[in-house]
Amino acid sequence: MSSTLFRTKKVEQSILDTEEPEHALKKSLSALDLTVFGVGVIIGTGIFVLTGTVAKNNAGPATALAFVAAGVACALAALCYAEFASTVPVAGSAYTFSYASLGELSAWIIGWDLVLEFALGTAVVAVGWSGYIQSLMDNAGWAMPAALGSREGSDVFGFDLLAAALVLVLTGILVLGMKLSARITSIVVAIKVTVVLVVIIAGAFLIKGENYDPFIPKEQPVEAGASLDSPLIQLMFGWAPSNFGVMGIFTAASVVFFAFIGFDVVATAAEETRNPQRDMPRGILGSLFICTALYVAVSIVVTGMQHYSRLSVDAPLADAFKATGHPWYAGFISFGAAVGLTTVCMILLLGQTRVFFAMSRDGLLPRFFSRVHPRFKTPHRPTILLGVVIAILAGFTPLTELAALVNIGTLFAFVVVAIGVVILRRTRPDLPRSFRTPWVPVIPILSVCASLWLMINLPAETWVRFGIWMAAGFVVYFLYGRTHSRLAKGEETRPEQTL
Repeated sequence: MSSTLFRTKKVEQSILDTEEPEHALKKSLSALDLTVFGVGVIIGTGIFVLTGTVAKNNAGPATALAFVAAGVACALAALCYAEFASTVPVAGSAYTFSYASLGELSAWIIGWDLVLEFALGTAVVAVGWSGYIQSLMDNAGWAMPAALGSREGSDVFGFDLLAAALVLVLTGILVLGMKLSARITSIVVAIKVTVVLVVIIAGAFLIKGENYDPFIPKEQPVEAGASLDSPLIQLMFGWAPSNFGVMGIFTAASVVFFAFIGFDVVATAAEETRNPQRDMPRGILGSLFICTALYVAVSIVVTGMQHYSRLSVDAPLADAFKATGHPWYAGFISFGAAVGLTTVCMILLLGQTRVFFAMSRDGLLPRFFSRVHPRFKTPHRPTILLGVVIAILAGFTPLTELAALVNIGTLFAFVVVAIGVVILRRTRPDLPRSFRTPWVPVIPILSVCASLWLMINLPAETWVRFGIWMAAGFVVYFLYGRTHSRLAKGEETRPEQTL
């Protein structure tokens, strides 16, 4: 059995599969489209909320350094993703990369993991979008009926109509084609980035130098916890991170890291990129650089506008403008956040459907879902199925407690991709690589260490839930995937089949 669990799919075979007429996605994306996708999914409410929250609780004005540290950790993973995405330009991201390097069982595990990550991520963002829209409606004097409002913190049975409606509309857009999705994303991202730049520029004129004193506040130790909602590292070693001081910067980095999650979704669109060997590295690394610069600028502005100790936790940037006598910016920021979350939701849903499609095309999930639409050349069947399921999930479920699963799923994918780069370099040194991760194996090792460090800082309860989901995945694989896999059946795509 062990030989079947670790059988790998040749890179050449993966690329041939993308040329099958019934299973081929349309190539329509450029480097600019990919960069826009990356910026669109990374920048969400984190830039308006998380920056001030960690400044107040963890790092003070040195939050800017925490974003730099988190950006470096993400860059390590991004370099690994860039090599794989340009070498294996096939839908599925980390799932496809794992199949080529680590074997079928590892590929299934990471694919199952990504299904959870993107599904919950889409639902969580949709619920957040609904909250912002309802807040704007309340400001205008309109109110949603309680039974159709947000489920967060509600004891009344109901359905979040706005969250579900957003997911269904975006599902329809994704079915109609990637180019349409890219155009809509470009427009929305332009609005979102404009809002962020206006906030940065306007806030820069309200900065007071004394608010940066001290830039790195005095260290404050944190008492270690003992319950499941405590970080895993505390339960394992009794160690607790400190707030403020130099170590507080790294504590803050482990928090703000999650504001960067999303650049890996860009890799799921490799198969739909016109020149993936050139454009995938540009899209992944370019979007990460842009977002890091914006995060650093916002953190500098918010801690300069108001002393970090007086920042609010719920809406620090908006409240900082109120404190300086400019309350109308609060509504402006809410508008930017609501608009921004639209693209976050769309691109997470895009990543979800492409991973599902790739697993289906390999036979690990029913092949029914791997046929593309004859006109739009999109994987319409998994898109519709997952769109409806996620819409129901977003409508009925308060997802705050499950949001951390998105983070652990992403970090797990980072670890697998970094290890895969090292293995594929050794097993297939002959593969043409238009982009090569520098200093292998040092960069991948550093990426694994950074990801594992952040993972053990997540609550133990998150690890338990993640373990349950993975256990369910093993059951599905051994009952269905292992025997229905195209590798198990000896099926191959030959060149003449693609003509």
